Amino acid sequence: MDRNAKLQWRNSVVESLDKSGAVFLANYSGMTVEELTAMRRELKAVNADFHVVKNTIAQKAVEGRDENVISDLFVGQTGVVFAYGDVAAAAKAFSESAKKFEKLKITGGYMEKSALTPAAVQNLASLPSRDVLISQIIGSMVAPHRGLLNVLNGVPRNLVQVLNAIKDKKAS
Repeated sequence: MDRNAKLQWRNSVVESLDKSGAVFLANYSGMTVEELTAMRRELKAVNADFHVVKNTIAQKAVEGRDENVISDLFVGQTGVVFAYGDVAAAAKAFSESAKKFEKLKITGGYMEKSALTPAAVQNLASLPSRDVLISQIIGSMVAPHRGLLNVLNGVPRNLVQVLNAIKDKKAS
């Protein structure tokens, strides 16, 4: 591979790092092409990509960047997942692939200026999706208002029930 090709490859890795919200790393040694293709398909469905990158090129790409904290993880056959959309969904798809394909070993990652351990990637995978989190936040914001509305409606409702009870008592 000539110098220009390596430089272009490095620049494409830098561009992917710029566009992604998180990066996950794994050792994929021993996986078949069919397994890698299946994993790539699952990741593509959640707006993430899996790339095989030469360790030296990846180390040069993160050099001088915040992602440099993960440069020591580029050892052996390293695959990189770039999560462009929902980071939790990408982590979940990647984690499920690691469970399905025993030879895929998550080695770490990077998100929001900090390195992630394999356990942190698993914890991120256990989070609900972005849509579910947003609906939970909206639900918790609406709950106090709903409670206040029920209390305010309770007074007239109780008054009507008391008046109905008096009416029924007088009628009988």
